[in-house]
Amino acid sequence: MRSFRKMIRVRQALQALAVTTLLAVAAAPAHANSKYAGIVVDAKTGKTLYSSAADARRYPASLTKIMTLYIVFEELEAKRLTLSSPLKVSKYASGRPPSKLGLKPGSTIKVKDAILALVTKSANDVATVISENIGGSEKEFAKRMTRTAHQIGMSKTQFRNPHGLPNSSQYTTARDMSLLGRSIQERFPSYYKYFQTRVFTYRGNRYGNHNKLLGRVEGVDGIKTGYIRASGFNLVTSVKRDNRHIVAVVMGGRTGRSRDAYMKKLIAEYMPKASTGARTAPQLVARTTVPADIPLPTLKPSTGVEATNGAMVLAMVEPKAAAADPTLLVSGTVPLPPKAVKSRMANSFAAAGLPPASIPNANPAHTGAVPAAATVTSVHVTGTMPVAAPAPAPVPVVVASLAPAPAPAREMTDDSGTSDMVATNNSVDTGPTWQIQIAAAESESGAIKMLKKAKAAEGPALRGTVPVTEEVATKGQTLYRARFAGFANKSAAWGACKSLKRSKFACYAIYQ
Repeated sequence: MRSFRKMIRVRQALQALAVTTLLAVAAAPAHANSKYAGIVVDAKTGKTLYSSAADARRYPASLTKIMTLYIVFEELEAKRLTLSSPLKVSKYASGRPPSKLGLKPGSTIKVKDAILALVTKSANDVATVISENIGGSEKEFAKRMTRTAHQIGMSKTQFRNPHGLPNSSQYTTARDMSLLGRSIQERFPSYYKYFQTRVFTYRGNRYGNHNKLLGRVEGVDGIKTGYIRASGFNLVTSVKRDNRHIVAVVMGGRTGRSRDAYMKKLIAEYMPKASTGARTAPQLVARTTVPADIPLPTLKPSTGVEATNGAMVLAMVEPKAAAADPTLLVSGTVPLPPKAVKSRMANSFAAAGLPPASIPNANPAHTGAVPAAATVTSVHVTGTMPVAAPAPAPVPVVVASLAPAPAPAREMTDDSGTSDMVATNNSVDTGPTWQIQIAAAESESGAIKMLKKAKAAEGPALRGTVPVTEEVATKGQTLYRARFAGFANKSAAWGACKSLKRSKFACYAIYQ
């Protein structure tokens, strides 16, 4: 009996010690943990209410997936994806380490399920699937993630993968993560609601959300947890209550429980200090820009209007996209009847003070030259205009407005004496399209040589495309990418890659 009482007292003492330790960790000053960083921001005013090491470099771990989802939401907004779009699972993606869903190579997962898998299970295999289907590879997708981060204002963030698995070159700060936490809900309020999901059921399995504050702290509506050994336990939280809104970040927690306890402490202390007034903070929306290095298929006499003193800028509008959005935003051309084209050209030329005689013939069958009075140097359209009913295939039609002449392309000549034009970086300003990359060389001549070799080996697979070189600076070195641009759709691009790989060329497809 005495032994039993002693055991009870020991157990009570241990429980008291555990509680005291947890509270001490939660209240510990930032300097007590070298990995710690934190910030609380008033989302209405943009004012920082609390910060500790907020600009110090930290590893994001699975907070990375917030940016992965940001790009998924961009694709949904642009209607390049729908919530039911199937994403194909590669062998590489299926082999990512846990946390994961255990997807099988060759299978597919719908976009909506992929979103929920990242929000709840934080599945690494799904993050890779997303990156490969949108960007062609983890590496290219991560480049887009970094560009987008910098556009938001996350100047001290660098992404190298879509999931947050260990990479010493992938880093962020607590302040940058607070910017991302605010931006994703400002830009995509309807999609942001997925972060409130408590349980996700997929193929008979239930996955609970790792964010234990959901449903337990009043006003918490998301967003994401993260952990790798190098980072410690991270959490970005959004809280809305009493007409106040804060976004708080805790990074480097020693345990998930101590991280959550410290986050609760920050919410309790700083939520009452947030503004109840109108929003005054500027919108945190990435200003995405269309890369200017992607030339589109060369205009043939049978498909459009020729100009004697300048190149036509041509864009392709896919029927599926046109059907999904009746006012599709395009940069380049819109499928319109010849009379409508002629009318638009007349308006543009009149606005520029040019006589009617300057207007080229808009009939797609026209093969003659532009009248001598014409001064148009390129053909380009930007803005929103009605799109005609979808045709069986992309239909290029030209609408005129004055624009600067593009820089000359470089000539790539093969041994037979025939030549192709190689577009150089920034030579043409076009809308997004599918392209493939086969190499990166130390000189432009080296890149052109690779393009020539690829076209000689797989000419049919590259028919209708344009060889492109792009100068890029990386790690203090200048390289020249070798690409083919102007594929009508993803299937055509990946089909060309498949043919090139059979001929021992490296190849991946990307939509930019």
